[in-house]
Amino acid sequence: MAADAAHTWGWFEDPYREHDYRYLSEGAPTKLVRDSGRESFDPPPEYPMPFSLVPVAVDVNRRSFGAELRRADDAERQAPYDPRAACTKAISAIAGSG
Repeated sequence: MAADAAHTWGWFEDPYREHDYRYLSEGAPTKLVRDSGRESFDPPPEYPMPFSLVPVAVDVNRRSFGAELRRADDAERQAPYDPRAACTKAISAIAGSG
């Protein structure tokens, strides 16, 4: 493996050859796997990776570049709930449906 294992993360061909792809984090295989475009969980075997890491090729024709992905902390980035603004919206919706 040419890259520093501590900085190796992302989708790779499954080095155990049990699935199409396996996600690696800090050079370690995780339980997140992908087969035919469907993700699932399967813990990695208890032995060292028998094959070299082969990164998944990035589809350069895909224009989202991760825009469809959500982060675990996305909810924390949204503005906090404002009851006054919610009340104003509710009254406007009711008045407009009249």
